[in-house]
Amino acid sequence: MKVVLQRTRKSSVEVNQKVVGQIEFGLTLLVGISHEDTVKDVEYVADKIVNLRIFEDDAGKMNHSLLDVNGQILSISQFTLYGDCSKGRRPNFMAAAKPDVAEDLYNQFNELLRSKGIEVQTGVFGAMMDVSILNDGPVTLIIESK
Repeated sequence: MKVVLQRTRKSSVEVNQKVVGQIEFGLTLLVGISHEDTVKDVEYVADKIVNLRIFEDDAGKMNHSLLDVNGQILSISQFTLYGDCSKGRRPNFMAAAKPDVAEDLYNQFNELLRSKGIEVQTGVFGAMMDVSILNDGPVTLIIESK
């Protein structure tokens, strides 16, 4: 499992010119699921994300987690994170999980985040989406389960 995480002031996602998810403050997650991922990967990444100390304290140091600052999550499925561009000119997506498996793990991931007390908004799995992100910092990290 691979997640590109961005600390955001606000973000939203539209499908067919209609907003389907938006947050005001927290993290925007671009979530990729590989064909090797299991529930253990989902659990590891979810725990890592909510507890990462990447929000600033009063002294301007990154000492607070998403839980500490009561932030929200906008979670977007992103199979292209597993695009292999090492050969040729077209990415190879063989490492990405098949859609039915990926959707199930993606939904479990979002539910696990919600169970930790986080408000989670999402896009629409498999849809063409327009994502707007106002990155805060900018702070962008990559979290991987392997």
